[in-house]
Amino acid sequence: MSALFISTMRTAVPLVAGWLLSLAVQAGVGIDSTTVTGAVTVVLAIAYYLLFRVLELAGTRLRGTALQNLAGVLLGWARPPRYPSVDDGLPPLAGTSYTSVS
Repeated sequence: MSALFISTMRTAVPLVAGWLLSLAVQAGVGIDSTTVTGAVTVVLAIAYYLLFRVLELAGTRLRGTALQNLAGVLLGWARPPRYPSVDDGLPPLAGTSYTSVS
């Protein structure tokens, strides 16, 4: 996907979510302290993850193993996740067949 599309979606989705929430409040959906507490908990958890994930990535790029390991431990695992690349050419699942559709 192009970087322009991704950056547009990352801007548009929070705006649409905020607009939908404001419509819900105007429609009479009550937001009590329990709901606010749940939302704040989720926001803080996301902020915690992002902070230490960014530090982990910075440690990787700066070859700072100590920073990378510390951030990783605070995320629950000392090493960052590794995902297979799409270019790895994973074999098809056993028992499946793929046919070309013309």
